[in-house]
Amino acid sequence: MIVKALSPVQQRRLRNFRRNRRGYWSLWIFLVLFGLSLCAELIANDKPLLVSYKDHLYFPVFQSVPEETFGGFLPTEADYRDPFIAGEITSHGWMVWPPIRFSYDTINYNLEVPSPAPPSPENWLGTDDQGRDVMARVIYGFRTSVLFGLTLTLASCVVGVLVGAIQGYYGGKVDLLGQRFIEVWSGLPVLYLLIILSSLIQPNFWWLLGIMLLFSWMGLVDVVRAEFLRARNFEYVKAARALGLGNRKIMFRHILPNAMVATLTFLPFILTGAITGLTSLDFLGFGLPAGSPSLGELIAQGKANLQAPWLGISAFVSLSVMLTLLVFVGEAVRDAFDPRKG
Repeated sequence: MIVKALSPVQQRRLRNFRRNRRGYWSLWIFLVLFGLSLCAELIANDKPLLVSYKDHLYFPVFQSVPEETFGGFLPTEADYRDPFIAGEITSHGWMVWPPIRFSYDTINYNLEVPSPAPPSPENWLGTDDQGRDVMARVIYGFRTSVLFGLTLTLASCVVGVLVGAIQGYYGGKVDLLGQRFIEVWSGLPVLYLLIILSSLIQPNFWWLLGIMLLFSWMGLVDVVRAEFLRARNFEYVKAARALGLGNRKIMFRHILPNAMVATLTFLPFILTGAITGLTSLDFLGFGLPAGSPSLGELIAQGKANLQAPWLGISAFVSLSVMLTLLVFVGEAVRDAFDPRKG
């Protein structure tokens, strides 16, 4: 039903996308992995999913249950890995744990060897140099990287399309001054400026997003500007202008849909650039706050602990799979919007 509701051009693009089997299946694999990472609290957590205690049900993942509820003495949230609390619950009920009994910041104090510990039945990918489970940090880090990349890509798309549309539609001095500004702005050493700005403040998710947005929007300006420069003198644009339609409606109702075709093909590659940018800053120590789940920080730990190859291998495989899937999806999107492929 959905396919039949599409226009013939959209149906052709959908067929071209499906015809690229590598990109089509990469999209599904990426969506499955991203969907699982969105449910990270249900997969890797140091709290049980469900607790039955004295004929009462509790959901520690979604609610904070004080220790007093399970026979403890403190009004703070219960530590379910504490032998006393665990014994009280199991003697008066039961617990259902997630597959991985560690969150991204949970320290395993029961290791038989010094940290970083190698993979074991308890820690599937081993632990890092602070005793935290690597598998849990990979899952949470995957989610953080993708959410950061998607947010930055969306914001960059809005700013880049808006600037390119204004330059291309009005042309003249607006286009000339805009191009000179972009040439100067793009010539700045981006990585060094990101490091300097990140070192001046205590970075967090939103601060890093704003800092990287200062430079990431320029990738789409040239594409959108070229489309608007080409289309502003088309007959249908002249007819709309002659009928008294305002510039804003002409830009965003008539020209922008044509410019978005070229823009959409760049989005997967902008997303990969955003993810690698965040990873680079985390690797250098100027990214997310210390302790945050980060693939870049895991790479830095692998570099600092060459005797623990599972750290570097885990981060490398995670990033490689993520970026490879996104590149394959980008190639399929490019083929879908290619008018030469019928």
